[in-house]
Parts: sequence; C-alpha cells; structure tokens
Amino acid sequence: MMLRSRIAGGLIYPLQERVFRRPTFAYLAELEKSQWLTRSAVEALQLEKLRALLNVARAHSPWHRARMQEAGLEPDATTSVADLRKLPRMNKHDAAAHRDEIVWQGVPGGAFKYNTGGSSGQPLVFHFGRWRQASDAAGRMRARRWWGVEPGAPEVYLWGAPVELNKTDWVKTVRDRLINQLVLNAFAMSPVHMDRYLDAMEAFGPHCVYGYASSLALLAAHARARGRKPRMARLKVVCATGEPLYDHQRALIGEVFGAPVANEYGSRDIGFTAHEAPQGQLLLTSESIILEVLDEAGQPVAPGELGEAVMTGLCSDAQPFIRYRTGDMVRMNATPDPAGRGLHVIAEVIGRQTDFLVGADGTIMHALAGIYVLRATEGVAEFKLIQHDLRDIEVLLVPDAGWSPAGAGAIDAGLRQRLGQDVRVTVRLVDQIAPEASGKHRYVVSHVPLGGELARATSTH
Repeated sequence: MMLRSRIAGGLIYPLQERVFRRPTFAYLAELEKSQWLTRSAVEALQLEKLRALLNVARAHSPWHRARMQEAGLEPDATTSVADLRKLPRMNKHDAAAHRDEIVWQGVPGGAFKYNTGGSSGQPLVFHFGRWRQASDAAGRMRARRWWGVEPGAPEVYLWGAPVELNKTDWVKTVRDRLINQLVLNAFAMSPVHMDRYLDAMEAFGPHCVYGYASSLALLAAHARARGRKPRMARLKVVCATGEPLYDHQRALIGEVFGAPVANEYGSRDIGFTAHEAPQGQLLLTSESIILEVLDEAGQPVAPGELGEAVMTGLCSDAQPFIRYRTGDMVRMNATPDPAGRGLHVIAEVIGRQTDFLVGADGTIMHALAGIYVLRATEGVAEFKLIQHDLRDIEVLLVPDAGWSPAGAGAIDAGLRQRLGQDVRVTVRLVDQIAPEASGKHRYVVSHVPLGGELARATSTH
C-alpha cells in the first residue's frame, strides 16, 4: 500500500495535472513556503496577486473594466488591499447577468463552464480556469499535510455526483482509483448501503475520509447503532465540508472513526477558502483569496465581530470574482496561528443549512440530490424544495427569463428518478420565497423524520 501511495502521489497524480495543464504541484510548493511568511508578508503577496488579477480583469472583462474606470481604480497604482473598497461589491446576480462581459474565453488552458451547488437556493452558472483548479487542489493538499496526509495517500470521499444515479462514470472511477481515491455515494445512504460503505472503508484503509458534514455524521450514527467501530488503523483525519459542522457531530464522527475531525469552508464559485489546522484554527488560504468581513453598509467590522464574507478570488482569472458577496456570515480571529503560519484566521463561519431527503424506499440522501435536479433546469432563479412526506414533494420556484413550461416536466422527472417513481412532485411558480419564521433561509426542508440516533446526528444542536 505504501508503494501504491508513492506511485499515485509521485507519478500518476502529477502526470494527470500536467496533462490537464494545471500547475497544481508547482503551486503546492509555493504554498508550502508562503504559509510561513509573516502576516505582513502574506498581505504583500496578496497585493501583488491582486494587481495581477485587476490587470487581467481590465484587459479581458469589459464589465470589470467599466467598474474600475468609474471607481478610479488603477491596477498598477493599487498600493493596498484596502483600495479594493473603491469598487462596489458584486453579487450572484451580477455574475450571472453579466457573465459574457466577465468571462475571459481565451484564458490560457481554457474556460470551463460549471455551476454552484445551489444550496443557497440560487444556482449560478460560471466559468473557471486551470489556475483556479490548481489553487483548489494545492490548497487542499497543503491542508492535508498539516495532518500528515501526503498527496497520493488513500482517501475516501463520501460525496454526491451530479450524474444520473443509473449511470456509471467509469472514466472518473478509474481515475479516482489510480490516484488512490475511493468515492462513496452520499445520495444513497440506506442501511444496506451504509453497511457496505463501512466494509469498503475498512478494506481501503484510508489516511483521510472526506465528505459532507451531515453525511459523515449520518454514517457515524449508523455505525454506532450497529455496534460497529470501523477498523481504520491508518486514518489520520476526517475532513468535513459543504455545510456547518456542529459540535455534537464532530464528537460523534471522531468517536466512531477514531480520528480527529477537521472542518473546511468553501464554495464552488470562490473555491476552497479555509481549512482547519491541528491546533484548532480555521486558516484562510490567504495566498488565493482576499476575505473582507463587512457590515450591512459595506464597512469593515472589527476582528471578532460578525459580518458578511466578501471575497476576491486571486486565482479567478477565467471569470474574475472581485469583491463577491457570498451571503455567508463569518468572524475573524485576531489571534495568529500558534504554529507560526502567517495565514489569516477565521473564528467562525455561519453557513447555510439544508435537510436530508428520504426516498420512497427509505433511502436517506443528502439534500444536494434534489438540488442537483433544480440547478440543472434552465430558467430557475431561486427555489425551495419541501418534502412534506415520503411521496409528496413541493417545489417553490422563482423563474427567470430562461424558464419554459418544459422545466416543470424536467424537475418532475428528475426528482422522481432520485426519490421514487411514485412520488408526487408539485412545482409552484412564485414571485418570491419568504424566509423561515426565524428569519433564516432554508432551501431544502424535509418533514420526514429520521428518528433516533440518526435524527440527533443530523440536527443543528
């Protein structure tokens, strides 16, 4: 197994990145050095990269160029990250409405269409390039190394795939195994499947397990209910992502899998943003992202105060995200990393919460199983998916100019394929979607109880 890890990490994975023209391992080498810079040196590096990004935006993104000209922001004359505040913030609507004026189609390596997970209820189609891909992968590999997990070491992913459940992407499966990764479907978590997942994990012997926080907690709760403690002697860390990780979930996952649990924060549009280090801090990938924490008026809040996360993706050359409103609320921590890294420290992330969906046959699946169907449908501006019972799904949908009646049929077919052919799907077009009584927005709500230990594992308290 050691030889396989060395071949995967030292030969196959780097070869794959070179074939796809992604400078992943070169950037990883840079990140390994830059993390030990002082905070002021890290911020000087951010400023250098910001100037480069602003020059790219001015040259290739007419929408950004017009905004910079109006604000009087000259890239080469930018002397501080604070100069960014001359620019107005952009939001998801801006990124969608002006996409053709923002995307650099001629970016080296190509611009690739992608879309956000839709967990905000507002799916976004956007483009990213090879540089963004490399930044994500290198930042993740650096964070794994904090826990003693080297590139190419065996990793298990508890993840969901946007492909139809009856199809097998064999090319990706072969590639995953070549780089020593095992992917388990978080959209099919029946008791039988979860028993098989636990068997597969033990046989694979991962150094790292990675997945949605709630799905990891669900699998851990199932194992404990079965009286199982998976035998994974080489497991060094369990990494949770995609949604808030609650204290009781962290405790449950750590207890069952017998390894520390590390949180991760990111999004599809901006990329992997921050990773938890063994000392407990959530460290920003400061070399790739500038994070502003702002109040409702758009002014910076003091360290320790809650504000909206507004980000500039320093590697987002294919479709620059500059002062992008994420909708997440965060607090920064003025205390530096005790290990000596100069990276910025995030004290808390208050992200979005979604529920699990339950298929008509009782299969539990992550909310993204339904979200993928909505985000793949043309003309959906906003949505809220409500599971009233096992066979009754309601979709509240705010349409945009691309909507057509055929979209309702696509949603109906997609959700029934995921949840069961006898499920009744009702699509209602609305002008707006109101928040919950608490004032928070939930984009997937299920009233189907999980019961017992599974309910506690996936609860928010």
